[in-house]
Amino acid sequence: MAISNVVLGTSNSTLYTSTVSGTQIGNAITTMIICNTTPSTSANLTLYAVPSGGSATSSTMIVNALTIPPGETVSLDQEKLVLGSSDTVQGFSSAASTLTFTISTLPV
Repeated sequence: MAISNVVLGTSNSTLYTSTVSGTQIGNAITTMIICNTTPSTSANLTLYAVPSGGSATSSTMIVNALTIPPGETVSLDQEKLVLGSSDTVQGFSSAASTLTFTISTLPV
């Protein structure tokens, strides 16, 4: 299992890139946890699951401006996503340095 952490900015950026080796076909996302680490500022989260060579558009959006109140945590773990080689999870926050994004993956 691999864990990756990043603090979200206000412009869209790549939060995770799937890398594949050997007989592996991809990486399964087991959970994505987003924590608002501020005591007083709400932030809106937007996330995209982008195929290799694609871009973050309305057709790749998986979370659209989800409001996360101060001090709250959201866990996205009900469904698993399998990302192939060079597929990415991208996203941004409406408020700089308020949301910490953690992703956990398993090779498949």
